[in-house]
Amino acid sequence: MNNNLNYRHELKFFINYHQYFIIRQRLKDLMEQDKHVGPSGEYHIRSLYFDDINNKALHEKLGGIRDRVKYRIRIYNGQDHVIHFEKKIKFKDYIAKVKEPLTREMYDKLMDGDYDVLRGPDKPLLNEIHNEMKHHLLRPKVIVDYVREPYVYANGNVRITFDKELRTGLHAVNIFDEKVEPVRALDNDLIILEVKYDEYIPAFIRIALQLEGLNRQSASKYVICRKHLKFNTWEDY
Repeated sequence: MNNNLNYRHELKFFINYHQYFIIRQRLKDLMEQDKHVGPSGEYHIRSLYFDDINNKALHEKLGGIRDRVKYRIRIYNGQDHVIHFEKKIKFKDYIAKVKEPLTREMYDKLMDGDYDVLRGPDKPLLNEIHNEMKHHLLRPKVIVDYVREPYVYANGNVRITFDKELRTGLHAVNIFDEKVEPVRALDNDLIILEVKYDEYIPAFIRIALQLEGLNRQSASKYVICRKHLKFNTWEDY
């Protein structure tokens, strides 16, 4: 484990809308809404996930490998003023994330195949990604699209999110392409509940969630969307 990273617990559950309304009502009295939400209490996330020529990230997840990484570019509400290239690290039962900002110009060059735009001093993550692109043919694979309703609580650094309307861009890989019309990748009645925290969850939040009665799941949004792509377009892993 890299001790310089902030490793956190991450639990994921499938819930239906009935469960969502009950849990949300409880949490509203206990937690604050994330400061980045809009008037609806939500924001839109679109990510572009990358994988190498052997689909390593996909196969490691499907194979149950506990220690693994994923790379993605993420934007919010369809805007280009905040663009991050992220590396998500899974170590045993913990997760960590490191990220570097991209400019829209850097993103456009990258999508045109100019991977050298990532090279530069004091940017270890971008240099790492450049090396992955050069030596392992890391490339864009799938767009993952959803609406997030987030709640936070300072003690324990708890973050609880309801991720709704999970969609995939199928073969599209340009997250700023206005012609992209993502399609549903998950049953209309299902929401992904994510619970993230550092060392502990305060007891009153744990009681409100009643996690033991929920359907714990391990499939990532990336895997769900890649599977949807495979089943709808005969993609070969």
